[in-house]
This record gives sequence, C-alpha cells and structure tokens, in this order.
Amino acid sequence: MPNVYSEEEEFESKFNGRTFSRILKIISKYWRRAIVFIGSILIVSALDATFTYVTKGIVDNGIVAGSIPVVMKFVTIYGILILVQAGFVFTLIYIVTILGERVRYDLRKTMFNHLQNLSLSYYSRTPVGWIMARVTSDSDRVADLVTWAITDSAWAVMNILTSMVFMLIINWKLALIVLFILPILLVIAIEFRKRILKEYRNVRKMNSKIVGSYNENITGVRVVKGLGREDTNIGEFSGLTEKMYQSSFRAAWLSALFLPVVQMVAAIALGAIVWYGGLQAQVAGISIGSIQAFISYVTFMMWPIQDLARVFAEMQHAIASGERIFSLIDAVPEVVDKPDSSELESIRGDIEFDHVSFAYSDAKDVPVIKDFSLKIKQGETIALVGATGGGKTTIINLLCRFYEPVKGKITINGKDYTEINLRSIQSHIGVVLQTPHLFSGTIKENLRYGRIDATDAEIEEATKLAGASEFISRLPKGFEEQVGEGGNLLSVGQKQLISLARAILARPEIFIMDEATSSVDTLTEALIQKGMENLMQGRTSFIIAHRLSTIKRANRIVVIEGGQIAEMGTHAELLRSKGKYYQLYTRQFRDQLESLYSPLAEAPVSAEG
Repeated sequence: MPNVYSEEEEFESKFNGRTFSRILKIISKYWRRAIVFIGSILIVSALDATFTYVTKGIVDNGIVAGSIPVVMKFVTIYGILILVQAGFVFTLIYIVTILGERVRYDLRKTMFNHLQNLSLSYYSRTPVGWIMARVTSDSDRVADLVTWAITDSAWAVMNILTSMVFMLIINWKLALIVLFILPILLVIAIEFRKRILKEYRNVRKMNSKIVGSYNENITGVRVVKGLGREDTNIGEFSGLTEKMYQSSFRAAWLSALFLPVVQMVAAIALGAIVWYGGLQAQVAGISIGSIQAFISYVTFMMWPIQDLARVFAEMQHAIASGERIFSLIDAVPEVVDKPDSSELESIRGDIEFDHVSFAYSDAKDVPVIKDFSLKIKQGETIALVGATGGGKTTIINLLCRFYEPVKGKITINGKDYTEINLRSIQSHIGVVLQTPHLFSGTIKENLRYGRIDATDAEIEEATKLAGASEFISRLPKGFEEQVGEGGNLLSVGQKQLISLARAILARPEIFIMDEATSSVDTLTEALIQKGMENLMQGRTSFIIAHRLSTIKRANRIVVIEGGQIAEMGTHAELLRSKGKYYQLYTRQFRDQLESLYSPLAEAPVSAEG
C-alpha cells in the first residue's frame, strides 16, 4: 500500500457564513433552552442600561431637588432590579453551562460515529493527531462559540442598543454624536476580521500538525530511542511550534491593536460629548444628571465594544475549528452499502476474484492489482507469498471490502459481494495482524471485544485452542490482568496469542493471518501455528507470510508478483517446478543456515585445532 499523506485542508481566507450558520444550527435541537438563555441575556443587558437611567433620576429628581423620599423611591427600584437581574444571571449561567456540555457531547458523538463509518482509505491519508485535534480542541472552541461567545456578544450588542435608546430619550443631539462613531467602528471591525481570521486558520493548521507530531513521537518512542532521534525530533518539533508561534503572535498582535483603535475613536466621541454637553448646560439648560448619564453610557458602551473585540477574535478561531470539524463530518466513505444490499447470516461458500484490478485513489495510474483471478473453495487454505509491495495485503483488504475493485468483481458463494452489506461481510471475517492491537483494559475485555456475550467457559476454551492459556495462568491476575495502552505490558508473542484467541472466540467464517508470526520467536511461532490449525478447521483461510515454514500445509500457495499470480500450487509442487517459490524457499533456507552457523564460522581457531 502506498504511503498516503494528507496535508491539512486549505480553507478560504474570507469569513465563511455557511460554516457560521452550521455552527448556530448545532443548538437548534435545544431551542427551548436557547430561547430562555437568549431572553435572559436581553433582560440582563437591558437592566444594565436601566441602572444608569435610574441613577440619573436619583441625581436630578432626588439629590439636586433635595427630596429624600424620591431618593429612597429610586433606591428601592434600584434594589429590586438588582435582585431581578441576579435571578436572570443565575438562569443564564446555568443554561449556558448545560448547553456547552451538550454541544461538546453532540459534536464528539457525531464525529466518533461518523469515523466508524469512514473507509480505511480515510485513515490511511489522515494522521491520527489531526483527527484527535478536531475531536478535542476544535469541538471545545465551537462549543464555546455557541454558548459563551453568543452570550457575551448578545449582551454587548444589547447594551449598545439600550444605551443608544436611553441617550436618544435624554438628548437626541448628543446621541447623534455617539451614533456617528458606530459605522466607523464597524469598518474597523471588518478590516481587522479579515486579517485575524487568516492568522487563526494558520494556527489551527499548525496545531493539527503539532498534535500529529506528538502522536507519532509518543507511539513510536521505542524507535526514537533506538535510533537516537531525540535531537533531530526536537529540531523538527521546534520548527512546527515556531510556525504556530508566529501565526499566534500575529493574531494576538492584531487582536490587541483592535482594542486601542476602538478606544481612540470612543475617546474622541467622549471628548465631544463632554465639550458639547458642557456648552448646552450653559445655554440650553441640560441637567447635571443627563450629562453624567451620557458620559456613563459612552463609557459603558466601551466595555461591550471591548468584549465584542475579544469575542470577535475567538469567533475567528472557532469558525476555523468549525471548518475542520465539518470537513470531517462531511467526509464521504469510499465504500458504502448499496440501497438494495442484502444482509446475510452466513457468508460460507466459494470465493472468486474475477479479473480484479485495483489502484489507490492517489495513484490511479499505478495499479497495485492487475487482472487478478483466483477461485477459492469453501474451507480451503490459501497462502499468499511474494516480495514486499507485490499486492498481498491489498488482496486481503479487497476481500474484507475495506476497498473495492476498480475493475472486475469479487463473488462470495456466487453473489457479487458489493450486493452484500458491509456488516455481513466484515462481521464474519477474523483477522490476526503482524502487529496485533490490544485495547486498554483487561485480557478478558480484549478477548470479548469481538463477541461481547461470550461466556467465561468459551473464553477459556478459546485461549486453550490458541495456546494462550499457559502464559495467562501464570499472570498474577490471570484474565483480569491489565494489558496497558496498546497492550504494551505484554510481549509481542503474548499479544499475538491473545489476538488469535480473540479471533477464535469471534467464530469467523473466513480467517486471515497477515504476517502474524514474523515478529515472534520459534517457540511462540509453534504455539501460534497450533492455534491457527485449530481455527482454520472447516474455515476458508488466507495466510500471508514471509516465513515460508508457516505455510507448508496450505492447500495452495499463490506467489504474487506485481499484482498478478506468478505461480500457484502446493508446497511440494512448487518446489518440484523450481520456479519463483523454489527460489524464495531455498534463499530463505540458506539465510537461516547462515544465521545458525555464522557464530561458529566467526569463532577463532584454537592452537590445538
């Protein structure tokens, strides 16, 4: 299979309204809560502006007029409004917190569920770290956007609007001065928006690469240590983080510059109000409370504008995250069930590759399998051998329907397998890989992974057939022993035996061994071969192996070269024909003899000898 590597998607530099609308639709299923939370925001922000107007009444009608009862009346109103606002603030925070967690849950659930349906090709070209970045940090940012960012921006906009209403009520001429600066601030915001969004998209792009680098270096730590790559990896990682730092720095610099520009424009308006209000106080009789209220409203409007500046910067970041989330959600599986596909309880029967050709999507002009035809009888064991890159694993991937032929067809029991749904095929295939994967948890939990309803007796029987019961019984906790992340608390051979027992327990109708004995010692290989023989009885089986000693008993050995069948027959037949298989076998046998006797050959000859 080719080395498929996907660069992070490039998105438009302009504001993506479609992405923003899709983000807002996330909370549509919680519309009742959303209405309450939006209503609470409006009431809280309206009350904020009302407090300043009540203060004006206290100054003009109470303090300046010298009326204590009026002062007490307005203070009482002020106190009641404070209590009302406190109740709505509690409601607002409570609902926003719940909504945020629900949105995170929904996004991650949607992505996880969709990942289960994506074809193997998606994982081949998409690094794990990039997927993890979308499911974790990107979903956090989108959840914050549709909750706290909407809360802050709605509060800010409502404060500005209510402040303008009260200023128009107090003195429409002074209000026009303030109204004049709003379009200026809008133009400033648009210009800053373009530049901030571009930098935040770069930040998200580099963040995905950094997470991917973390993943590769942590999972491959043994290779890193073994090859002494620490310093080189540090240098490469520093290059990635430096690029992210530069983009983050530019985004932060633009965000920081936005606020002083807004404050400068607001300060000019405030100076004009103080000057014009003072002049009116002398010639037009405007009250002290009105001037104070105007200054308070303009100052009060600066906080929402500052908040909008912060929210705006975060919104650019969240939209960039949303674009990446939706690119995952919108990814289309390359292998899907046909509308009229049938579900079968069994796929036992003959299998036929009928003039099958296949090429990976990124290299369609370089076919991996070319006009491949092969008939396999029910219960037959087929061994695939040949040089690395010849197409052996691709044939197995096609059989499992991880990919589909671009030409020709594959039939199971005479039926085109594209007319059978994926679950019917893949749930009846058991695969043991060269590098077996175990999940965090106990040995028993890993054994039950393919068949949750398996009894303890069935589990014990499967481990005996696989040859795994002996080492499991020696463990302190037996079947309850923890295997660690990826099974790293067990040896490769022990993981292979558990993987084999898991396949036996799943009762597959088609069994596949892909280089399952290439990384284990001779003793463990013998145990695995014994388990294989137990599992292969009555089942159609495929074995891919470089160690030719593991395939002697196969019904047929198929030599694959350049995606085609070079020769085929039993072990004895192929040795007699002295073709490609004979060359492979004798070369491997010779290498084994050399490795066995080389220490003796290199030993120094004694004086007596």
